[in-house]
Amino acid sequence: MKITCKKTEILNSVNIALKAVPAKSTMPILECIIIEVTDSTIKFITNDMELGIETVVNGLITTAGSVAINAKIFSDIIRKLPDSDVVIETDANYMTTISCEKSVFTIAGKSGEEFPALPKMEKNEPLILSQFSLKEIIRQTVFSISDNESNKIMTGELFEINGNEFKVVSLDGLRISIRKIFLKDEYKDTKVIVPGKTLNEISKILSGELENEVRIYFSERHILFEFDNTIVLSRLIEGEYYKINQMLSGDYETKLTINRKMFLECIDRATLLIKESEKKPIILAITESSMELRVNSSLGSMNEDMEIVKEGKNLLIGFNPKFFIEALRVIDDEEVTLYMTNPKAPCFIKNAEESYIYLILPVNLGVVR
Repeated sequence: MKITCKKTEILNSVNIALKAVPAKSTMPILECIIIEVTDSTIKFITNDMELGIETVVNGLITTAGSVAINAKIFSDIIRKLPDSDVVIETDANYMTTISCEKSVFTIAGKSGEEFPALPKMEKNEPLILSQFSLKEIIRQTVFSISDNESNKIMTGELFEINGNEFKVVSLDGLRISIRKIFLKDEYKDTKVIVPGKTLNEISKILSGELENEVRIYFSERHILFEFDNTIVLSRLIEGEYYKINQMLSGDYETKLTINRKMFLECIDRATLLIKESEKKPIILAITESSMELRVNSSLGSMNEDMEIVKEGKNLLIGFNPKFFIEALRVIDDEEVTLYMTNPKAPCFIKNAEESYIYLILPVNLGVVR
């Protein structure tokens, strides 16, 4: 096998492929990147058995072939090479020579026969949307998945398609994030749970350009994302997602509208006095035309009044400030509307169209969580 590629082309593809390489594995072959060269295509392939990536590299093909190389060593070498053409060549024993200008590395490769091939999927009826839309909808929801592996369902996001409506849901037991967009076309009803790890990695790879498309294919056990010169294939999380509709009551006794940026900055200031170990809540004291935000901790106290437009009852309620900060950061509206019932019921942040809904459970005042 012999190929010649620009360093920038190889490095870009390596950075993509590395996202499916485990740091350590009981199967050493999984720590490798497969360079697979045919008469017309150069591919880098990686697979950690949950997530698989195949990306096409632009370059000149002299001789076809394939080799498995330790992904970390290969990545480190490419990163340190001069910005010039890189020649990668293997012999019959898979010894691999990487040369660029006056730099020459020789490392031991191996056959890729033991490497697990990516599962084959039928590419029928893809969901098509812009890379911008997918990147945004992940950014606006993925922060509220759980990192507790004991509850696998909560470590993923629900992808639900009904006709031309695409809805994404995440939750961690203390909050729910929902984003909804309308698609150009109608699609078959679909409901799958996609691992949060997959979505985080996809988000890093996507260009996020409005004019660039991503095609998403579904099977019973896998989801495949196809965009640019890259395929990302992931296992789905098995099981039934939580019935969240019954948690989304439209009843409220207090409704307030507030400037999003000012509210976010106020909460952010308050967190200066909150130690992670203490987990003190922010307290919202809502009256007729203002809301006082309070924090009391071992470091001190803070009070700040904010102007609001309020309907309904006055209320005193406490929340984990992190949950409000993460929701407010991903909302683009100038003003946000909060709906609350009582100090023990969830707070909803949502717009009139309900294209986004963030549910946050309150903290019992006086109780440290």
